[in-house]
Amino acid sequence: MGTLENKIALITGGSSGIGRATAKQFVAEGAKVVIAGRNLETLASIQAELGGSVKTVQGDVRDPAHRKDLLATVGQFGDHLDVLFANAGVGKPVPANLVDEASAKELFDINFWSVFFLIQESLPLLRTGSSVIVTSSVAGQFALPGMSIYSASKAALSSIARSYAIELAPQGIRVNAISPGPIATPIMDRMGLSAEELDGFSALIKSRVPLGRFGTSDEVASLAVYLAGDSSTYITGADFAVDGGFIAG
Repeated sequence: MGTLENKIALITGGSSGIGRATAKQFVAEGAKVVIAGRNLETLASIQAELGGSVKTVQGDVRDPAHRKDLLATVGQFGDHLDVLFANAGVGKPVPANLVDEASAKELFDINFWSVFFLIQESLPLLRTGSSVIVTSSVAGQFALPGMSIYSASKAALSSIARSYAIELAPQGIRVNAISPGPIATPIMDRMGLSAEELDGFSALIKSRVPLGRFGTSDEVASLAVYLAGDSSTYITGADFAVDGGFIAG
């Protein structure tokens, strides 16, 4: 029997990268999973790969109607939610002097506010023993050129995860953050950098990682499985760096 047998999970940003790897590991451990994403093609591919153990919902996490649809879809598996993995997020380097109000608001709406309200809206389905996991970033703990707004949004997300952990503890609901460092995911290709710029950025990052490489989505997903399961029942309000020693080096 898997460590997540008979658990019901919801993963946003679940059709690629860390979310997709987590969905596959959740299913392998026995969970039923609702997967949210924006790309119909990648959603269809993971539905085909994982079959009846998953249900997919296409939409934008900023949209309250989409979030309502997600929670309604959870109801097709059962009347509660054991695991909420708020993983959807975006990031694009922009020098601080070039940041405009519209793009800053968009990034915060996706990386922070959509997570805040999804947790709030999920409360009627969460119960004693449920686990909420948010994908933050080690970028929330230090500065990188061009990442001021992204870093601020992730710092805010880690903070609100701690606040939710305190507020939901009396209900027996745990809330933790995972803060990936340099992870090889499709978000790297969506940063708007040229091939040359991306190579330079990758080389810079790897030079600062004590383990000397990018991490994998599966390595992050393994931690999500642990936090989702019953082996982590005394862990809440924590923020776990999965970064090859990046912030320690």
